[in-house]
Amino acid sequence: NNMVRITKVHTGGGDGGETSLVDGTRVGKEHQRVAIYGTIDEANSALGIVRMEISRSSMPMEVCDYADKLLGIIQQELFDVGAECACPPGGIPEQMSIIGTESGERLVAEMDSMLEDLQPLSSFILPTGSPSVASLHMARTIVRRAEREACALRDEVRPEVISYLNRLSDHCFVLGRWISAKIGEEETLWTPMGKRQE
Repeated sequence: NNMVRITKVHTGGGDGGETSLVDGTRVGKEHQRVAIYGTIDEANSALGIVRMEISRSSMPMEVCDYADKLLGIIQQELFDVGAECACPPGGIPEQMSIIGTESGERLVAEMDSMLEDLQPLSSFILPTGSPSVASLHMARTIVRRAEREACALRDEVRPEVISYLNRLSDHCFVLGRWISAKIGEEETLWTPMGKRQE
């Protein structure tokens, strides 16, 4: 049985503004490492909302199933990445699974596949659209913040993690465009200020 057993969530150990890393090291909750895995958790929660919006949408079942399958794998991987970021440098337990380059390569392959169905962009897209697409934009920006926070600790975070987060934000963008195309939704393009009519 490989499942983790959690008997009590409310330990009270964090009431003084500190928390434990995976190896038991106590750090302040403002620590950069805590910020990274907190933002990864936020990104994962945002992807959970995307999956919920997809599940209650009226989009074709094959579109729902494809998007949900991709996001289900990504949610598992993000949890792995968050757990790794909750370890101090050099303190990753031997039994912990860490993502390798193949996860990032899969994201690129999925993007390449979706891009075959898409027209090239003629302008920037405003972050809006149907609920699932707008939620993907929100998730994308949270993943970008996680990437920035990981880069701030780049000497202590494996390059595979930073690369994965970089590709994941692009993946959210492409998946949003792909869903829009599949459901026949018009994308809202940014118009430069000089060309906007009041």
